[in-house]
This record gives sequence, structure tokens and C-alpha cells, in this order.
Amino acid sequence: MDSSSDLQAHMIPATPHLSAQTNAILVDDSSASMQVDQTENSVVARDGMQNGGTELVIYNSKRLQDDLQMIGLKIKQHEDHIKLLKSQSLKLGDSILDLQVNLGKYHSAKVDNEDHSNHQNEEETTGQILQHEKSAAGVLCQLKTRHCTQASHLTFTKDVLGIVASLGQLEDENLSSLLSEYLGVDTMLAIVCKTFECVKALETYDKEGRIIKSSGLHGLGASIGRAIDGRFLVICLENLRPFAGEFVVDDPQRRLDLWKPRLPTGECPPGFLGYAVNMINIDSKNLFCATASGHGLRETLFYNLFYRLQVYRTRADMLLALPLISDGAISLDGGIIRSSGIFSLGSRQDVDVRFPKSSGTSDMPAKYAATEKQIQEMKFRLETLQEDLKREQALLKNAKDTFERKKQEFVKFLADSSSFAIQVM
Repeated sequence: MDSSSDLQAHMIPATPHLSAQTNAILVDDSSASMQVDQTENSVVARDGMQNGGTELVIYNSKRLQDDLQMIGLKIKQHEDHIKLLKSQSLKLGDSILDLQVNLGKYHSAKVDNEDHSNHQNEEETTGQILQHEKSAAGVLCQLKTRHCTQASHLTFTKDVLGIVASLGQLEDENLSSLLSEYLGVDTMLAIVCKTFECVKALETYDKEGRIIKSSGLHGLGASIGRAIDGRFLVICLENLRPFAGEFVVDDPQRRLDLWKPRLPTGECPPGFLGYAVNMINIDSKNLFCATASGHGLRETLFYNLFYRLQVYRTRADMLLALPLISDGAISLDGGIIRSSGIFSLGSRQDVDVRFPKSSGTSDMPAKYAATEKQIQEMKFRLETLQEDLKREQALLKNAKDTFERKKQEFVKFLADSSSFAIQVM
């Protein structure tokens, strides 16, 4: 019989055996199966080389490569599924937290309503500013409320947006008091300008660098009998670096989509209520285009004032989350962390200029039960996602173990083939 007949006679009985062997590898990943498979592949490599069966060796090599490729594709599929499940779980967890924050605000506001019969409104905030008679904010407020005709003729005041204390509202009186204390009275009375040209017009200087008391805001104060005493803060919106991230989807208040603090378990720390910058309510006219570049007050003014200041229910909650706090935090019972490593201790200070209170919780009782039901449903969906995630992670581990064994088998096959080829030569 010639060599081609010998090759044909060797391959015909081996083909069904190889097919069954391949199926066994794909269905059964046990170590015993792998050991038998590896021995048989070594025999195939040796016999193939000894009988001149190069084609058979190539066939088995390709089969092993195909097996590795198939298992690799399974690993990629499992990794993609895990990534998707993690993303869905994270988004669902954030949604649950947002709803819980809203309920927490309602509880806090309800307690606060029982403790305070009179709530801070915009008129009261204006009155508090006017009490600072010799401040720049007091002069400007006096000019706009009692000398509005004169103010309308002043070109530089058109780019004055207002006073910090009057540009935001809070649903919780206690939180308003805390944030006002955190910022301090000087910042609460800061004048907010749209442009740097407006800032320059507020105060002018002579050649020696001395303030010209007869011009700008100083001149206006003198004209109404309110000479400005001491320094005052002015915030220029166009010179602030705005928040560069995304906004919460479909949120009419355009809250910032900030990354929430996470424990090693992936959960938010107990008592975390949110970020101060997102708890400020802003008038619709200032949500968009407060600056020439189209930015609103939240991503410019309030982001620069509060940055990523976290809000917790209690001081104990805040201190437990200390490793997760990098840019300060406050608690509803009076705790204040200014920044990493800087704590504000002692008794609370009652700042006499506070943000006005908004009426955002007026319809909460009607929605309360529906919100609680929604949270329970979302928690159930989250548990289902987490179970799917655990199952997918187990499948991924099994696939990786199979891939590693198959890779070792392939490497041994190549080594045996190479060794027998040298012996034949």
C-alpha cells in the first residue's frame, strides 16, 4: 500500500473518535477528562509524526485552537453581561437613593415645621440683608427696593445678578441655617456679577490705587446716606470654572450628576442624603444662561461655593463616612467638616442672613405612599439584578478555569509535536 493509502487508513477510524473527544471536552470540563484528552493528543502527535501524518497534527492543532477561541468568546460574553448588570445595578441604586433622599427631606421638613411656626421667606431674607446697613449688599438691596427708579438708570447694575442669599432657596429651614453658617455671613452677603466689567464698575481707583468714594457702589451708598464700611465680596460668574460633568436626566432643576460616595460593598454610607449643591432650589430664569457662555447658577455659583459638600442625617453617620469625605460635609444635627482634616467644633452659630425657604414639600404627603411603594419595587429589581450578577460571575470563573486547562493542553500538544518532529528528523 502506498503512503497516501496509509494516511487514509490512519485517518478514517480516527475521525469519529476525534469528534466524540471534542464534544466531551466542550460538555465535560472535569480534570479526569482533561488528563485523558491530553494523553490522547500526545499519542496522536507522536503517531502522526512517526507515520508522516502532518495533516493530522495540523487538524488537531486547529481543533484545539478553535476550542480556545470558542471558550474565549464565552468569557467575553460573560464579562459583557457582568458589566451591563453592574451598570444597571448602579443606576437603580442611585435612583433608590434619590427617592430616599426626597423622603428624608420630607421627614426633616415635617419636624422642622413643628419646631418653627414662621418660615424664612424672600421678604425676610431681604430684610436681613437690609439690616447690614453699611455693607455693599445692604446698599445694593436698599437701592433696588427703595430707589428702584434711580437704580434703573445705572448701567453697571444691569449685570449685577443679586446677593448670594437671595439667589437660592431651600426646602428645609434647618438646612438653610446650616448652609448659611457653613458659608458665613460675608459670603452670604457677596454680590454676584455676570461679567468682570461689572466687577470693575463697582469700585474705581485713583492713580495711587485709593478707592474713589464718589463713584461706583461707594458713590451710590453716599448718595442715599449709606456709606460702605469695610471690605465686601464680589463673585464674577464668567471667571468661575463651571462644573464639567453631566446633569441629572429629566430634572427640571438641572441638578448635577455627581458620583455618590460608595462603601466597599458598593452601597452608599448610612445617613447620606446628597450633595448641598443639589439641595438648593433655583429660579428658572437663573437655571440657564446666567453667563454669556450659557451656564446656569448651579454649575457656576453654587458649585464653586459648595463644591462636593456632602449632607448626612446625623453627626454619627458623617463621622462613620469620614474616609469617603474629601470636600467637606455637614449633618442635620449641626456637625460640620470644612474639608479633609478640618473640623468645625463648638456650638452652632445663628447667622443672621439665611436662604429663604421654598415650598417644594407642599405636595409630598400625597406622593409619600406612592414613593415608598416605588422604592420597594426598585429594591426587589435590584435584588434580582444582584442575583443575576452572582450567577454570571460564577459562570465567568468556570469559563476562565476551562480556558486555562485547555491552554495548558494546547501548549503540551505543541511541545509534544515539536519533540516528536525532532526525533523523526
